[in-house]
Amino acid sequence: MDDKDLEILKLMQGNARLTADALSLEVGLSPPAVQKRVKRLRDSGVIHSEIAVLSPAKLGREMTAIVEVVLERESRMHLDAFKQRMRAAPEVQQCYYATGAADFILIVVTKDLKEYEAFTQEYFFDESNVSRFNTSVVMDRVKVSLDIL
Repeated sequence: MDDKDLEILKLMQGNARLTADALSLEVGLSPPAVQKRVKRLRDSGVIHSEIAVLSPAKLGREMTAIVEVVLERESRMHLDAFKQRMRAAPEVQQCYYATGAADFILIVVTKDLKEYEAFTQEYFFDESNVSRFNTSVVMDRVKVSLDIL
């Protein structure tokens, strides 16, 4: 990967819908050269996916919570089971297996507090392996980004 690849990635990170023509003007390469590079970056997995970032508030998802979860048991089987449940939960936007006081840190988006309470009942209180959890409700989304470059 060279500087031109990094320039292309930075531009695409800001707007994945940029055409090869638009990218070529920014990085000083021909459109076919840009297309070839983008294809290589996709094929190699550097570009993992190209997504639309949605506004939770515009979709009626007004509440974002950061949740720290501590498991009772941490065997591979128990960890995998919890990970699978979190992957399947539509309310869970992000899930991180982490070091520190909590085993997992979640970003959970719900309509309101009532929906969040239902989520906790289903995924924490009804789950025998969840020892405890701590919730911080987001008051303001100061910065939300998936940018790396």
